[in-house]
Amino acid sequence: MDQGQHLEQTYSRYEELLRLHVTPALGTKRIQKLRASHLQSLYATLQRKAEPDGTPNKTEPDGAPKKKALAARTVLHVHRAVHRMLRHAAQWGVVHQNVATLVDAPSVQETEIDILTPGEVQAVLRTLKGRPIYALAMVALGTGMRRGEMLALRWQDVDLNGAVLRVERSLEQTTEFGLVFKAPKTKHGRRTITLPASTVAELRTHWRLQQEFRLATGQGRANDGLVFGEDDGSPRSPNAVTKAWAKAMPAGIKATLHSLRHTHASTLIASGLDVLTISRRLGHGSPAITLKVYGHLFKTDDRAAQIMEASFAGVE
Repeated sequence: MDQGQHLEQTYSRYEELLRLHVTPALGTKRIQKLRASHLQSLYATLQRKAEPDGTPNKTEPDGAPKKKALAARTVLHVHRAVHRMLRHAAQWGVVHQNVATLVDAPSVQETEIDILTPGEVQAVLRTLKGRPIYALAMVALGTGMRRGEMLALRWQDVDLNGAVLRVERSLEQTTEFGLVFKAPKTKHGRRTITLPASTVAELRTHWRLQQEFRLATGQGRANDGLVFGEDDGSPRSPNAVTKAWAKAMPAGIKATLHSLRHTHASTLIASGLDVLTISRRLGHGSPAITLKVYGHLFKTDDRAAQIMEASFAGVE
């Protein structure tokens, strides 16, 4: 994706955040009258907590139905959008100060990533075998792709003979426009991923069954359709896939579909694969992101002193 597309996506995301979460609360206030206290109150409202006894509030103080709280990370994105908006306003002389700089950014607690053990992986695959979601699970485990990337995958993006696939886009479920195909957010999001032999075999089976179903229902063959679409070829809702996954999970295994991506990454790290290769395979914007998420999984190497001593001695 070029810089223009990236800027367009950023603008679209910021516009959505401001329209949905900031305008309803502060839209009638003149920007020159905006204070840090207003933003702090907004963030607290967006990320409202449950009552001390653990029971969520059902209404606002004025008796109106209480809106669903946003995830902390979404509130942080709201803050970033406001911060950038006010930064430009200050640069253009519309306001004297960017009051967002006076507000602490909403904190996001780092959560532990769920990684399946080899035994849990086998239990999950045994449970899913024969179900439509099985092929999706095999691709997630074999490639580390995100849910939206798999749901946007087309057969024309897959080269089974070459055992590779190409990530070109992602499927997102938006409030305003429903299901939307979007380009990757960074240039590294668009990438080629090599496929394990078992994943290739499962995709061949999945393709054959899909074509047989299309012929049986009078739809005809299609070599350019979605790999994991609905029976009629339309995009499948990411939320529906998540619900199907949760419903299919065996008792005792608390794993999400995203856990397969984490499991893929941890397996590569344990094998000694370098962080740059792993980062590119996962579609991260930089290896720094990979290290932030998975850094604790990389083994430390204590050979530094030995390497330097050998260098001093002239040993190659």
